[in-house]
Amino acid sequence: MTAKVFIDGEAGTTGLQILERLQGRADITLVQVEHERRKDADARAAAFAEADVAILCLPDAAAIEAVAMAGDCRIIDASTAHRVAEGWVYGMPELPGQAEAIAGAARVANVGCYATGSIALIRPLRDAGLLAADDALVLTGTSGYTGGGKALIGEYEAGTAPDYFLYATGQAHKHVPEIMHYGRLTRQPAFQPAVGNYAQGMIVQMHLHRDALAGNAGKSALEDAYRAFYASARVVDLVPAPARVDARAMNGTNRMEISVHGSDEAGILTVTATLDNLGKGASGTAVQNLNLMIGTAEETGL
Repeated sequence: MTAKVFIDGEAGTTGLQILERLQGRADITLVQVEHERRKDADARAAAFAEADVAILCLPDAAAIEAVAMAGDCRIIDASTAHRVAEGWVYGMPELPGQAEAIAGAARVANVGCYATGSIALIRPLRDAGLLAADDALVLTGTSGYTGGGKALIGEYEAGTAPDYFLYATGQAHKHVPEIMHYGRLTRQPAFQPAVGNYAQGMIVQMHLHRDALAGNAGKSALEDAYRAFYASARVVDLVPAPARVDARAMNGTNRMEISVHGSDEAGILTVTATLDNLGKGASGTAVQNLNLMIGTAEETGL
């Protein structure tokens, strides 16, 4: 028996990536709306009624409207709209107990790209007792320009955008609420994202002073915490710190690599998460969540 899946917003960047991952799968039948009717409410409502699961690849306001018309169709929402909303299961399968919760959920809010890397770095250290909820954390990150949507993609393709720029400098990035909630933080971290002149790929970094960590923890203690936390994860690996961290190393996959850098002697450590912002940061995790919801043996999202 196949699962019927509707991608609402399949013409967008994330939707196209999800469509590519699902096409040709024998366990899935795609429910699609003709391109010229993709904004037609009646056509979309009929697609929701036919589908077992719908994946929303829409702006926040449109995602909220889509949920209202979806009826009993199970939902994976790739927007920011429901990530800390009551009644929604957070779609980050690597968190404790989360894969089981996703499998039985009617409403799943897909994790954000920067949030994926940030929570992946913070939560293992919180659960291991090495970080406190009110520690003053500093996060930085750089993404490929596809994370900025059609307008930013257009700037880079036209050659009018800078090679590198900071944005969201007012400390109000839309991923911060989910980072705090699922990172188990009570104090807002300083978070500064940037965009580089390449299409896909992302590095998230967390910068730490040893004397602020419980027990003056060093590199080996951090590595032990990550290794234990991700022992059963199928798409997250702790790897030795490379001399150069390539933001594009995970492109085209649903994998994420974590490494611990810095010096115990200097007392300053940086941990990095490398992922494809359109893979593990978006479409790959959406498919990973879908696989859990429909009960397929394939859970990697590839």
